[in-house]
Amino acid sequence: MGIDLESLRIFVKVAELGSLTRAGEQLGMPKARVSLRLKALEAELGSQLFQRTTRVVRLTPDGEELLPRARRLAQEAEELGTMFQAARGLRGRVRIDLPVNIACEIILPRLPELLARHPHLEVLIHTTDRRTEPFREGFDIVLRVGAQGDAELVGRKLGVLRMMNYASAAYLRKYGTPQRLEDLDRHFLIHYAPALGADTPTFEYPHEGGYRERPMRSMVTVGSVAAYVAACRAGLGIVQIPRLSARERLHEDTLVEVLPELTCMPMPVSLLHTYGRSVPRRVRVVMNWLTELLVQSLETYKG
Repeated sequence: MGIDLESLRIFVKVAELGSLTRAGEQLGMPKARVSLRLKALEAELGSQLFQRTTRVVRLTPDGEELLPRARRLAQEAEELGTMFQAARGLRGRVRIDLPVNIACEIILPRLPELLARHPHLEVLIHTTDRRTEPFREGFDIVLRVGAQGDAELVGRKLGVLRMMNYASAAYLRKYGTPQRLEDLDRHFLIHYAPALGADTPTFEYPHEGGYRERPMRSMVTVGSVAAYVAACRAGLGIVQIPRLSARERLHEDTLVEVLPELTCMPMPVSLLHTYGRSVPRRVRVVMNWLTELLVQSLETYKG
């Protein structure tokens, strides 16, 4: 029995995404072909690998047993296929998930340099401030600001991003400039909640070697960093954000730093991938480029 590696690659992608349609889109093939290759693989193995309904594609116990070995074989086959590409240059797609501000302010302006070096490389950049599911959504590389999260992701910590407290000049003229923690009782905090939940807005500050959270009033809750900064510029309250997010606005003198000795905990910045030990060369090259770029551009320090 000879198992087709391309069918294994399709099987892995469908298992990760839970959808024949989405797997076909990422693999560049029609859904009908994906379905035929899966049926052929199941016939070859003599076992049903997926339970299919009109809404859900779910692994069977046999499929769950096959997945880790199939993923390893597919990754090794891809690595073999790229062993001799050094002289010909990189080829293929790399899907990257990035926070919106970092993508717009750091990565995209420098992307032409990478593509000039590797003209046959295709880079797909997804931008969002929400926490994505890299395996299900099909990303190769993920940049995480905050807790790393998924234990299956592998990569490196680039450092930590220093946080600052800001308010608009108009807000401070109306409510005054806080000079100490107790002054915050007279102020408003812009509440950042990606899921727009009902949790209490809090101001985080250092205390006795750790950090505490002080409940505050809020006039508005937002679910993205761009809206967070825009609400601050509109005079709706104080924000706690990375200096990166406010850099351009500071040049315009629209945001003012407040309580500089009471900043919240620095946020770790990690660059991660979804390939375990066997990382395709194209992914390694892009990760190295991102690392060099981010370490130079972000206001980070090791820690």
